[in-house]
Amino acid sequence: MKRYKYLDLITVVFVVVLLLSNLVANNKISQIKNFTFGSGIIFFPLSYLIGDILTEVYGYSKSRRVIWIGFGAMVLSIIAIQVILLLPPANGWNNQSAYETVFSNVPRTVIASMIAFWAGEFSNSFTLAKMKILTKGKSLWTRTIGSTVIGEAVDTLIFYPLAFAGLVSFPWHLIFKVMVANYLLKVLWEVIATPITYKIVSFLKKKEHEDFYDYKTDFNPFVLK
Repeated sequence: MKRYKYLDLITVVFVVVLLLSNLVANNKISQIKNFTFGSGIIFFPLSYLIGDILTEVYGYSKSRRVIWIGFGAMVLSIIAIQVILLLPPANGWNNQSAYETVFSNVPRTVIASMIAFWAGEFSNSFTLAKMKILTKGKSLWTRTIGSTVIGEAVDTLIFYPLAFAGLVSFPWHLIFKVMVANYLLKVLWEVIATPITYKIVSFLKKKEHEDFYDYKTDFNPFVLK
C-alpha cells in the first residue's frame, strides 16, 4: 500500500476537532445581539473542511476510514464520560452538580452527533467524490462548497431535533433558530475558508504525489478498505 506522510496527522486533527465540537461546544448556546447560535460552530465546520481535503486528495475510501475512526473516538468518549459521572465525588469536592449540569446531556447529544455526523460526513464525501469526476478535477470551489451544502444540511436536520427536542431549556422556536443560523454559518465558513482549502489541497497533492479520482470506488460506507 502507498504510504502517505500527512494522512495520520490529518486524521488526528479530524478526531480532535470532533471531540472538541461535540463534548465541549455543542452544550452551549451563544448569542451575539439578536443572533443565536450553537458554540460548536467554532470547531465543527473544520471537520467538513478536513473531510473535503481528505476526499479531494486521498479519495473516498481513505476519507471513509477516517470518518469511522472519528466515530469510534466519539463512542469511547461517551463511555468515558458516563463512567466518570458515576464515580462518587470525594469529600470536599463540591463541583459534582456543576459537572453533571455540563455533561448530563452528553449521552443524548453525542448519540445525536454520532448519527448526524455519520450521515453528514458520508454525504459530504460522496458528493465531493462524484462532483470531482463530473467537473474532471476542475473548479475545486464548486465541490467543496457544494458538498458542504449537502452534508451540513443532512447533519443539521438530524442533529438538533434528536439532541434537543423536548428539553425545557430548548423550545422548538429556539431549536429552529439555532438550526438555521448554524447551517448558514457553516456554509459561510466553508466559503470563507475556500482560499485556505485551495492552499492545503495544493500542498498535499504535491507532497503526497496523489490526486485520487473515485472512478471504481465502492461507496458502501460500511466497507473499510
